[in-house]
Amino acid sequence: MKPIKTLIVDDESLARQFISKHLEQQPEIEIAASCENGFEALKQIQKHRPDLVFLDIQMPKLTGFELLELLENPPVIVFSTAYDQYAIQAFEKNAVDYLLKPYSGKRLLEALEKAKLRLNGRQANQIEKLKDDVLAPREYVDRIVIKDGNDIVVVGVGEIHCLEAQDDYVEIVTAKGSYLKQQTMKFYEDHLDPKHFVRVHRSFIVRLEEIEKVERYSKDSHLIVLKSTKKISVSQRGYAKLKAQWKI
Repeated sequence: MKPIKTLIVDDESLARQFISKHLEQQPEIEIAASCENGFEALKQIQKHRPDLVFLDIQMPKLTGFELLELLENPPVIVFSTAYDQYAIQAFEKNAVDYLLKPYSGKRLLEALEKAKLRLNGRQANQIEKLKDDVLAPREYVDRIVIKDGNDIVVVGVGEIHCLEAQDDYVEIVTAKGSYLKQQTMKFYEDHLDPKHFVRVHRSFIVRLEEIEKVERYSKDSHLIVLKSTKKISVSQRGYAKLKAQWKI
């Protein structure tokens, strides 16, 4: 039987050792690498193409979620974290399990069994099982990680002027430049804090603090003028949402 090539990613050395200790006892597991941060993990995933990754969420420089956004074909993921508020987001990322630290060796092996089922194509996404659970509400993103050629760019949401739909991508416009991210406008509409961002058109999301003024374009349409002088179309529905969130 082909071994399950596995990667361990956690910024805590004791956590990496704990996972390694139990996985090494499983004959079907081949530990390809053990990484202490997301940047190192990205390199090792590209190098080894693992089947399975045990992934921490809160890590310096690059979080577990941000790492996944940089991968075109993510492997099977088991999240291992000390924070319970990311469970829904984890399963939205199609994770097979969510290990809440501290957990036992038995619980780790239960997660491994779920991963085997997923690898064999016999386990569905677990998000439906969580819908009725009482979990912490979704947290809004505070930065966006973008792969720009061979570079990785981290954009804080406070730097964003607006976002514009570009076919299968979203163009993220900042004072320093524009970046393309393979993501949907719906994702950013749901994950950017509505206190600061509003979707004013099916093709535009605007940061409220960047609005200079709103102009009437025709009888039934308006334009937003940003502080950067960029002009953005506003739909009727978008105008209603804008009125509710910005003083017009």
